[in-house]
Amino acid sequence: MIINRCRNRIPFSSNLTLLKSFSTTVEESNITAEFISPAPPKQTANEKRLYRRLSALGATGGTVTETLNEYIREGNFVKKDELERCIRELRKYGKYYHALQIMEWMDKRDINFSNTDLAVRLDLISKVKGIPAAESFFNGLSPHMQNRNTYGALLNSYCKSKMAEKAFALFKEIEAKNFTTSLSFNNIMTLYISLDQPEKVPPLVEEMKKRKIHLSTFTYNIWMQSFSLLGDIEGVERVFEEITRDEKETCNWTTYSNLAGAYVKYNLREKAESTLKLLENEIKRPSREPYHFLITFYSTLNNRDEVHRVCNVLKSSFEITSNVSYRIILQALAKVKDLEGVKKCFEEWESNCTYYDTRVANVVIGGYLKHDMVDEAELVFHDAVKKSKGPFVQTLALFMKHYIVHQQMDLALKCLETAAAREESDWVPHADSIEAFMKHFEQEKDVENAEKLFKCLKRLNCVDDKVYGLLLQTYVAAGLTTNSDVRERIEKVGIVVTPELENMIKKVCSN
Repeated sequence: MIINRCRNRIPFSSNLTLLKSFSTTVEESNITAEFISPAPPKQTANEKRLYRRLSALGATGGTVTETLNEYIREGNFVKKDELERCIRELRKYGKYYHALQIMEWMDKRDINFSNTDLAVRLDLISKVKGIPAAESFFNGLSPHMQNRNTYGALLNSYCKSKMAEKAFALFKEIEAKNFTTSLSFNNIMTLYISLDQPEKVPPLVEEMKKRKIHLSTFTYNIWMQSFSLLGDIEGVERVFEEITRDEKETCNWTTYSNLAGAYVKYNLREKAESTLKLLENEIKRPSREPYHFLITFYSTLNNRDEVHRVCNVLKSSFEITSNVSYRIILQALAKVKDLEGVKKCFEEWESNCTYYDTRVANVVIGGYLKHDMVDEAELVFHDAVKKSKGPFVQTLALFMKHYIVHQQMDLALKCLETAAAREESDWVPHADSIEAFMKHFEQEKDVENAEKLFKCLKRLNCVDDKVYGLLLQTYVAAGLTTNSDVRERIEKVGIVVTPELENMIKKVCSN
């Protein structure tokens, strides 16, 4: 066992994003760490009340402007740092739209933005409005505001969107302006990981060392991840040894999380559990994230006792158990097949929740469906419909996938049709599901349902040449021809007729 004990360190926050089968601790704010403020002091009662109102907007349907204006009319004074803390928390839980609305509310009231604020705003714009809007915002900044922070935010947006050409071009510009920091390298390394090119990460780390650029905690984490993805567990351990050598400040609970993730991935159970104990010892201040990782790792190791123990520690450590925590706990209980525990935990959440989060219900529904408990899953769904306005597209997708696996294609298609009729998300079915539908209809020579599926996919804007090809294969299998102008139908939606598709068209029009 190569683990050395780190001294007390202050851990940074991290969402539960276990990339590439638990190989690293990667989180939204980590990659933009250099333009995010340090963790704030404990919130006052007024701040908590304001944040709770803002965080509930997704369920209540109100707006940020209405909420803030009403809060002020009640006699409360809102400080900039209080709003910044609300923004930080909303970003932490993926509520980017409302976080951006706060910044727009601040802008209208001429509240001065720091370089850090501008970078955060650019980051939020890219997530809510898209990359072109973020580029427009960046280009509209005065030259002195186009600095290390805002350049870093734009680079992060490119890397997140896997826009490699733009990312590499901007990285060169950052280098030319002497704005290069560990953040810039971290972004590019993360891009390489997302492009399935982990072998390009270690050379970048060596370049950083050569140029004496500081290796941050995230740098070490992504470096460890690259070795894990390459199947080099000894490389992972070498990086860990370097981190712990001389008790570097970069060592914290996330370091152990990355090491444990590699051990879990390669089924090194004893090493994984020893590392998880050390991870738990590194939790020095109240933070839900490390407990989320512990619970998830123990569930992957099928250690039911440890799942229950850490769940209880998490609940007792905080005044309120968040919806995110409940989702993590429920996922873990389902994974270790404690379905009675799932039921009790879900009932506990329902009795305490301030608003009905359908994502929590979806975890329970998904858990039941994995164990073929369809009746129980349907009961939760019907109850959720009574208590919430949705969204339910992801719920329908869970049932659809279950029915596909069990070859109940009529029910699966009904779920898809219902989902396609809703306008509450940009969800599209996975390509594997589409192919499973079409292959079934081809085998059954069921042109009618193949056309129904096609209409659903067209409504969801996910029709391409492959979908047309699969549809035409069903016609061929059924020995049918179509009098419609197939080519015109295809070209009308802007799809290029490939040679393969051309052959299918000829078959359908000649049979």
